[in-house]
Amino acid sequence: MNILVDIQKRLWSAGRVFSLDVSFVSDKDVVALFGPSGAGKSLTLQAIAGLSNPDAGRIVVGDRVLFDAAAKIRVPARRREVGYVFQDYALFPHLTVAQNVSFGLKHGWPWYLPQGDRLRLEEVLDIFELTPCRHSLPRDLSGGQRQRVALARALIRRRSLLLLDEPFSALDALLRGKMRRELLKVQAGFKVPVILITHDPEDVAALAQTMVVYENGRIQQVISMEDKDKYRAAGFLADYAA
Repeated sequence: MNILVDIQKRLWSAGRVFSLDVSFVSDKDVVALFGPSGAGKSLTLQAIAGLSNPDAGRIVVGDRVLFDAAAKIRVPARRREVGYVFQDYALFPHLTVAQNVSFGLKHGWPWYLPQGDRLRLEEVLDIFELTPCRHSLPRDLSGGQRQRVALARALIRRRSLLLLDEPFSALDALLRGKMRRELLKVQAGFKVPVILITHDPEDVAALAQTMVVYENGRIQQVISMEDKDKYRAAGFLADYAA
C-alpha cells in the first residue's frame, strides 16, 4: 500500500518555535522513523492518526486522502482506519484484558457486543495468545503481554495502517528480540503496513524495510533497508544511534 506524508506544522511553547516540515512516500510493509527525541517523529504519527492537524500538506493512505489542507479534507481520527499503539500502551488499568481489547470496537464493552463482534473478540484474543489471561488486569501482566493487549486492541477492527510509538522501549533486551519477531508475525498475518518510531538501530535492522531519518523537524534521508547486513557491517546504524 502506498503511503504519502507531506506535512508542515509550527508549534509555539515558552517563546520557542518548533517547525515540522517532512515529506516521504513508501510502499513498504514496515517504515521506521528514526532520529533523536524532539525531532518531530511523534508529531508525524499524531498527524497521520488524526490526533493533530498539520497547518499545510497532505496525508494519503492507499487510495484514501486522510488530510489535505488545500482541499479542506480532514478525516476524523475514528474514521481513518488507523491503529495506534502508544509508547506506554495506554491500557485502562481498571479493565480486564478482554475489556481493553474490545474497547477497540465501536460498541465498546464485551457484554454489549453483538454476536459477530463477540466472535471477533475471541478470535483476536486467540491470535495474540491472550485467552488464558482474558480476565486479568494490566497490573498483573508482563511487559510482553501488555504490549500484545495494546496491539490486539489496535487491530481488532480492520485497519489500513498500524502506527507504533517506540513499541519496545519499555521492554528488556531479551524480550525486545522476542517481540520483534512477534510483530513481524502480526504484520504478516494481518497484512497491515506499519510505521514505527524507534531510537534503537536493532529495531531498524530487524524490522524496517525503509528508514526515514529525522533531525530538527526535517527529514535528512530516506533509506531503503533491503541490504540491512551491509548497513550494519559498515557501522551505519551505530553511527545514527550515537
